[in-house]
Amino acid sequence: MSSLDGGVCSSLSWQIEYTERVMESGLSESESRTALDELFENARKYKTGPEYLKMLKFVRKFRTYSPFNAMLIYSQRPGARFVATAHRWNKDHGRVIKPTAIPIVILQPRGPVMFVFDVIDTEPLQYALPLPEEIEQPFEVRSGSVGREFDLTIENALRDGVRVSEKQLGSQMAGSIQKADPGRYVNAVASRNPERKLKQVPLRYDLILNGNHSREVRYVTMVHELGHLYCGHLGTPNGKWWHDRSHFIDLYEKEFEAESVAYLVCGRLGIDNPSENYLSGYLKEHSEVPSISLDYVMKAAGLIEKMGRESLPLRKEI
Repeated sequence: MSSLDGGVCSSLSWQIEYTERVMESGLSESESRTALDELFENARKYKTGPEYLKMLKFVRKFRTYSPFNAMLIYSQRPGARFVATAHRWNKDHGRVIKPTAIPIVILQPRGPVMFVFDVIDTEPLQYALPLPEEIEQPFEVRSGSVGREFDLTIENALRDGVRVSEKQLGSQMAGSIQKADPGRYVNAVASRNPERKLKQVPLRYDLILNGNHSREVRYVTMVHELGHLYCGHLGTPNGKWWHDRSHFIDLYEKEFEAESVAYLVCGRLGIDNPSENYLSGYLKEHSEVPSISLDYVMKAAGLIEKMGRESLPLRKEI
């Protein structure tokens, strides 16, 4: 941390400590509440309804980084507009970091932590070009439709033994997810190069969508139900993939987590969905957010977002 040259103010010291602890190993299951959850409980910063919704809206609109990292950015710099590393600011945009700038700490892929800077903490060099639109206006409203994310998410879900199917359900029934009867298998994509190959994996979950609904509504429903799965509400086939939390939280907490996941994933795609109404309605009747895990909400949202963006490899049976 000495390389920060004294620029990190004392208010960030706790965040750096918490963030680094995410990467530490050797914690027992009883100690598995992560840095983000400790921030949520100890600082109680997002316990009230307005603060929680304000944070979710920031993460939903801050699409440059994963939901988890967007949450870390918000916790340190709620007014951030667009962040990047010092190297990227210089290389891609011809800008340098101001001497008075305070770095923002986020998690680095396949590494511990990295430091990024908001656009307001940079200044242009002589040859710098005007900033692109995604930096000047990063929170623009996108089209409210779902593209290849729908089919790609269904394909990627098969690697976890999740079969997504449609039925003609009543108008008040959007869908559901439940454990499947054992002994059956589904074909998941094992490789795509040089040719597409399939591998049988056990059928573990049935996710049903209402075929009478639009493609966008079906996607929102699918994200909500996958939110239940990846937040551990239905248990887990492998503790290395996600934890079993089915007996640790109640029905209201499970629903609040799944709605938060849907709100983030769909909102970051520009798809309108009723999750905000649910969250706002709950928070009007309750003074505080239920005892949810922000860690699981952010990680589940990040995974489902990735499932709609790229083809993922099969799970390792460890």
